[in-house]
Amino acid sequence: MSLYSGFHKKTRQERIHILTTTKTLTPDSIETLTIDRNLPEDIAGQIAENHIGTFALPMSVVPEIVVNGRTYTLPLVTEEPSVVAALNYASQIIGKSGGFTTNSHERLMIGQVALYDLPDLEKAKVAIRQHQTEILDLANASHPSILKRGGGARAIRLDTKEDFLIVYLLADVKEAMGANMINNMLEGIKPYLVELSNGQALMAILSNYATESLVTATCRIAFDQIPGGQETARKMALASRLAQIDPYRAATHNKGIFNGIDALVLATGNDWRAIEAGCHAYACQDGQYRGLSNWTIEDTELVGNLTVPMPIATVGGSIGLNPKVKLAFDLLQHPDAKTLAGLIAAVGLAQNFAALRALVTTGIQAGHMKLQAKSLALLAGAKGTEVEAIAQKLRDSQHTNLEQAKTLLEELRASYSD
Repeated sequence: MSLYSGFHKKTRQERIHILTTTKTLTPDSIETLTIDRNLPEDIAGQIAENHIGTFALPMSVVPEIVVNGRTYTLPLVTEEPSVVAALNYASQIIGKSGGFTTNSHERLMIGQVALYDLPDLEKAKVAIRQHQTEILDLANASHPSILKRGGGARAIRLDTKEDFLIVYLLADVKEAMGANMINNMLEGIKPYLVELSNGQALMAILSNYATESLVTATCRIAFDQIPGGQETARKMALASRLAQIDPYRAATHNKGIFNGIDALVLATGNDWRAIEAGCHAYACQDGQYRGLSNWTIEDTELVGNLTVPMPIATVGGSIGLNPKVKLAFDLLQHPDAKTLAGLIAAVGLAQNFAALRALVTTGIQAGHMKLQAKSLALLAGAKGTEVEAIAQKLRDSQHTNLEQAKTLLEELRASYSD
């Protein structure tokens, strides 16, 4: 039996004890877990303008998820109770069929310089193409430290949009997300592009549409491992197809995927806004917004596939400043950026599996509201041991809402004086 059996039923201290005895955690991370140490205010005040304090969200773990044949413990930051429960559920089911396989296609970031007022568009294109080597050299000279780490500017591409000539710069940013690096390179090449084109430069900026940083997660689940078997698998495949043809469904389908993705991106100190912007753009790459994942039936298996842009980082930003982020990387055993991108994609696919299975069977609301029971109890004013007592009564109740929670709390407190 796994050490993590019944993990959700244990106390916080019991969970911490298991993690500190089974994971290779630094003394700082153990202390961060034990005392629940957050971002120091003196650091927070340097990171953000007009600082008045810090803001906390729950940090949880999925203790066992199998990705590329290796078992990981995933740190998650989310206020939504059903996210962690759903990921636990999905990772157990999919793990019995071999877990997830991930593949990073490439890891290049893209920046763009937009040129306008060009006297001769075609002549400008020819000039820029003829001087690509010099442009790349200028880009690398603008951020030379990346060359020492094996990265740097790799290529340029040209495209015209109406009367704009857009020069795209592709660069290997190694373990960083690369925004500052790319922007430095773009500023370095901008004057030369203006000279070559005889035009004007409107802007030079990183693109969050990271189509050269794609990662794919897949899984294959035998029918006999899915509660409900072949019929449930068939309905899940149909639900996936619906998300490909109906943008109203696709938006909610993808939101569910991001329930998992955002929780791990946040835990690792990465920019979830950039990730969401790029993925949503990728979801409508052919002109219609579609579901990011696909589920199909192959023989006696349900096959899931998710491909998303994932320009994730393991260094830079707040990653080295926030003690909870350091703890997250300790729990993950310090993956490189490509590995972390794969883990994030696997989490998105796992979350999607759990949501689709619930939707096509019992429906999502009953389970969702039961998992909200503790939050409702707290909102009703329950304290201490009252929280679990009211939560359990709500789970057993026909109606799971705040009004019912208040009624149950009044009844519980009235019984104290009987």
